[in-house]
Amino acid sequence: MGKRYYCDYCDRSFQDNMHNRKKHLNGVQHHRAKKAWFDQFREPSFDFLSKDSAAILYDEQLKKPCRKFLQKGICDFGSNCRFSHMSEEEQLNLKRWLEEEKQHKEDSEDRIMLGRSIEEWFSKREKKQAALNRKGDKKSKEDSEEVEVESEIPQQLLSIPDLPPSLLPPPPGGWRVRVNTEWG
Repeated sequence: MGKRYYCDYCDRSFQDNMHNRKKHLNGVQHHRAKKAWFDQFREPSFDFLSKDSAAILYDEQLKKPCRKFLQKGICDFGSNCRFSHMSEEEQLNLKRWLEEEKQHKEDSEDRIMLGRSIEEWFSKREKKQAALNRKGDKKSKEDSEEVEVESEIPQQLLSIPDLPPSLLPPPPGGWRVRVNTEWG
């Protein structure tokens, strides 16, 4: 009978010779089955741009759920099925992700429209710090606090999650300094 070749993607076997194998591997059915296999591992909410995700969500919400996919977890039609293979939870996650992306885009537009960039804020802050250092101890503590209030930290910097400690603003009242600290 001879050796037989089994294709995992297509779930079929045939006589193994160069002609048959080449014909099968270059066939449309094999390419579709292979694409469907890899597509099942892809998360739709993060693989597409937000415009594509919105279109996918809209399409999936219009479709009825695929009964075969719900019962067995696999559908013979794969990505070509006219019914939805996306669960309600996946649709909610995709919808949440789209809303977060929209909010993030609106926030970034708002930051640009504030009229003051981070670079401008840093330059103004450096000028104020230099002015404070030149005046030295001549200013009272109240005056220096007023200058600190004027150089408020912009919301762009505070809205970034998980900033390293070196970039976090100082605590109110400043850091505690120990006089008897020896270095070296």
